[in-house]
Amino acid sequence: MQTILVTGGCGYIGAHTIVDLIENGFNVISVDNLSRSSENSLAGIEKITGKKVKNYNIDLTNAQAAESIFTENPNITGVIHFAAYKAVGESVEMPLAYYENNIFSLVNLLKLAVKYNAMHFIFSSSCTVYGNPDTIPVTEQTPLQPAASPYGATKQMGESIIKDTAFVAPLSTILLRYFNPVGAHPSTAIGELPIGRPQNLVPAITQTAIGKLATMQVYGDDYDTRDGSCIRDYIHVCDIARAHTLALQYSIKNNQPKSCEIFNLGTGNGITVLEAIKAFEKVSGLALNYQIGPRRAGDIVAIYANNDYAVKKLGWEIKYSLEDMMRTAWDWEKSIAAKN
Repeated sequence: MQTILVTGGCGYIGAHTIVDLIENGFNVISVDNLSRSSENSLAGIEKITGKKVKNYNIDLTNAQAAESIFTENPNITGVIHFAAYKAVGESVEMPLAYYENNIFSLVNLLKLAVKYNAMHFIFSSSCTVYGNPDTIPVTEQTPLQPAASPYGATKQMGESIIKDTAFVAPLSTILLRYFNPVGAHPSTAIGELPIGRPQNLVPAITQTAIGKLATMQVYGDDYDTRDGSCIRDYIHVCDIARAHTLALQYSIKNNQPKSCEIFNLGTGNGITVLEAIKAFEKVSGLALNYQIGPRRAGDIVAIYANNDYAVKKLGWEIKYSLEDMMRTAWDWEKSIAAKN
């Protein structure tokens, strides 16, 4: 049984990926400093899998503290690196915090992966690396445009750092560029739980519907799209989680040091913000209280994926529809309300 270190393991995508890894026979260790997440995720993971996952409450920008994980667990064979700040709007307001947290933690981890022979390194990248692309859908070969936010810039830099490291180090690296993860585990044991006011669309929708927020804002209805709102590629978090396990298995099977491969993780369908709201209203039977506001700094007009490469090379399948995404997100929100 191979031991995998998942950074940001108490976070939204990290927790769902830990579940998928355990269900596919991996032993998992988590590191999460809980600055943007909650240890409640660990209880949810245990409820689903029956396995208790150890979490190190460590800030990965502290190289000495990060190394203690590897000295205590010398059998780590792979790292899946989620730990990062990820709010586009916040990154525009706090660029230095994003550069420091997202880049320093990555550099420290890569050094440790090389030093302790954790050969398989999977990086949580993002469609923000494409900036405002000239053509959509984007493939892995689509030229990268200037990032529209400091967050996107940290993902572009992160990819460059990993590629340069993989060129000289005995690492098998995979960059997973995901689009807009939404939804929750069907069990409602884990889901997206933003700290403070939600920065992402779907938790803003569900928190408005449940009454936590009085209203939500759609940022702009004057874009050159079908209905004037931004177009994104929404994908269920469990489909994203599955792709991480498949990427890890692919890396282990091929066992190629000094390698770096890139995969888009999206459904291939572009959905407008207003279409996403309509899908939620259909699933929930509720009319959502939303307002149209001005455009938000850092937002691009439209992006969605060509996912052919991941489907072909990883054997990845999209299992959840847009309605499934909204239904599981709503079930999760209602389960939180029932506990409080």
